[in-house]
Amino acid sequence: MSFAKKAFKAIDKNPIGHKLAVARRGALDALADPSVVTKAPYRFIDRSHGSESMCMILAGYKPTLWNDVFARLAASLPDGFDVCVLSSGLFDERLDRIAEEHGWSYLSTEVNQLANIQNKAIELHPSATWIYKVDEDIFVTEGLFDGLREGLERVSETTCWRPAFAAPLLNVNTYTSIRLLELVGLTEDFKAQGLCEVAYTDGITHNTGLLEDPRVSKYMWGESQEVLADIDVLASALALQPFSFSLCPGRFSIGVILFSRATWEAFDHFPVNSRKNGLGDDEEHVAAFACLTGHPILVCENLLAGHLGYGPQTEDMLAYHEAHPDVFALKGDVR
Repeated sequence: MSFAKKAFKAIDKNPIGHKLAVARRGALDALADPSVVTKAPYRFIDRSHGSESMCMILAGYKPTLWNDVFARLAASLPDGFDVCVLSSGLFDERLDRIAEEHGWSYLSTEVNQLANIQNKAIELHPSATWIYKVDEDIFVTEGLFDGLREGLERVSETTCWRPAFAAPLLNVNTYTSIRLLELVGLTEDFKAQGLCEVAYTDGITHNTGLLEDPRVSKYMWGESQEVLADIDVLASALALQPFSFSLCPGRFSIGVILFSRATWEAFDHFPVNSRKNGLGDDEEHVAAFACLTGHPILVCENLLAGHLGYGPQTEDMLAYHEAHPDVFALKGDVR
């Protein structure tokens, strides 16, 4: 760590210093000109068909996962969807080939800004009224895409809730990991591991082990519990249960999420900040909109997807993926 980073970290630990640092960052962000990013060059290879449903796949930085991730997506995406692979800040020839092989569009930008490329993808698909967003470290399962829309519409039409977003249970997630442990009866076993609290969290302000400790993500991928080791079998079992949902009470990692174009317009698009790459800005924006407007994040508890792990867990989990290919691979035709 550089001297400057050490100094800023020390200042940030002091209550007064923290307030000054937050104020400074806020002032700099306010001065940032988003047009530096939004007007930067991009390349769009368009194979869209004007579908009402569009899935955008953020990729480019975890290539060792792509065989598994894209095989699952190709098998699970419903017919008729427009699909667009996004790579922020780079053009990747392998991603270009993957997109071409599947008849998908490919969008790349010169500037690495995640909010900008997602906004751009939605703008470039004007017929899409339903937007699905998937990250490159998400392992989807059968029925996920149709199930998200069906769940969102069902809850909106049959309950007093008006959710704006829908997501599945994710095995590694600061909210849904806890729900999944409860549903499969492993809460006490997880507690016994002594890794972190069994407590809902944002993973940043408290119970940080859920987000930071790779032993947690390995547990949630079934390192010691067989029921968690096959997401396809577990997803099938959850799908057979009576319809169930919950509402996330805080920040939610949006590795896979559904929302409408109307919602995207209502929250005034993803916020573009030219000072940073936007990692996490989109999910903060979603959480703020969901909380402040009463349009919450719906978690469809009959649906499951795998999440490799959070940033601090990534190095260990990439090695775990390499060492345990059968855990992550698509097993047969999931449709």
